[in-house]
Amino acid sequence: MSEDAELIAAYRPCVGIMVLNPEGLVWLGRRLDAPAEPEGPGTWWQMPQGGIDANEDPREAALRELEEETGIRSVEVVAESPAWYTYDLPAELRPKAWGGRYRGQRQKWFAMRFTGPDHEIALQRPGHPQEFDAWRWARLDELEGLIVPFKRGVYQQVVRNFAAFARPHNNA
Repeated sequence: MSEDAELIAAYRPCVGIMVLNPEGLVWLGRRLDAPAEPEGPGTWWQMPQGGIDANEDPREAALRELEEETGIRSVEVVAESPAWYTYDLPAELRPKAWGGRYRGQRQKWFAMRFTGPDHEIALQRPGHPQEFDAWRWARLDELEGLIVPFKRGVYQQVVRNFAAFARPHNNA
């Protein structure tokens, strides 16, 4: 295996989704404070994200993960990140997360415009473990302070990529 392939294999393939409402606000979920949480317990907020299944297209994975974690189906994809972004888990979390197989995640991000009503959002989904115990709409400039510290670099890149989409949008 080449050095590049080994490096890629060290990161779990994942997608992240920035959901924007018509007012230009970003959807955030508050992570459950569970002792078994592989990325560390705490009252952190984050945008939806999740693993890519074998042979799954990242865009399809993003739509699947979004629905599994939030119930949101009414979206239009407006942008895709130009690159994959990585973050490393803190060393003490690596043995606990994903069976110790990965040192962090390698993420492809998508910006999506939410076109449905807020009551479409459902944090408890039959057949899927609950990821969040609360949700809210937030301004782009609030994100960095609400995210677990080891993900902040990725969030800064995502905000730079998608800031143009975080303005009020008229669907008329």
